[in-house]
Amino acid sequence: MSSTTLLLARHGQTVWHAENRYAGVSDIALTDEGRAQAEALGRWAAAHPVDADLDVHGVPGHRHRRPRLPRPRPHLPPEPALRECDFGVVEGRTLAEFAAENPQAAEAFRSDPVAHPFPGAEDPKEATERGVAALRRIARAHSGGRVLVVAHNTLLRLALCELLSIPLGEYRRVLPRLRNAAVTELRVTATGSAALLSLNVPCDLHLP
Repeated sequence: MSSTTLLLARHGQTVWHAENRYAGVSDIALTDEGRAQAEALGRWAAAHPVDADLDVHGVPGHRHRRPRLPRPRPHLPPEPALRECDFGVVEGRTLAEFAAENPQAAEAFRSDPVAHPFPGAEDPKEATERGVAALRRIARAHSGGRVLVVAHNTLLRLALCELLSIPLGEYRRVLPRLRNAAVTELRVTATGSAALLSLNVPCDLHLP
């Protein structure tokens, strides 16, 4: 069966991420480092065989995060289902700040972030479902190809766990973070099963 290679990358660093603040539904500008990361990812895409690219640019609330990807490769329409999770009451805050206010809820989140999401947050299982469905749609639409997908840290980690049969509640432990603009290579078959080929590889390591 033909398979598709999805090259998953987290967008460049934002101001809030530099401060370790949760950024889900807010529109936060990139830092200077984040812009440099986005440009490096664009150079990586120019130097490697990618049949199409899709990024979060155009999804409401994320206009600042688009890497500068070259053409003429097809640029796919924005995929709203790949938006970041809504983090509820911790939006714009650090976990430490939340823990100071509500230590029991913070500890429950640390022990199992899927069973005990933040108050007011999106259900992580529902976020996983939409993210996985979107990645599988992209894979089916580009069977046998290579597609660069730029999205978000938590949403991508949840999707990776589901696709790789890792318990969702372990996503923070097994995948502590996806580095900004690093590339994770995933092979997705026509049936939707997946294999991890590489994880968190800095894009500048692959440049000529």
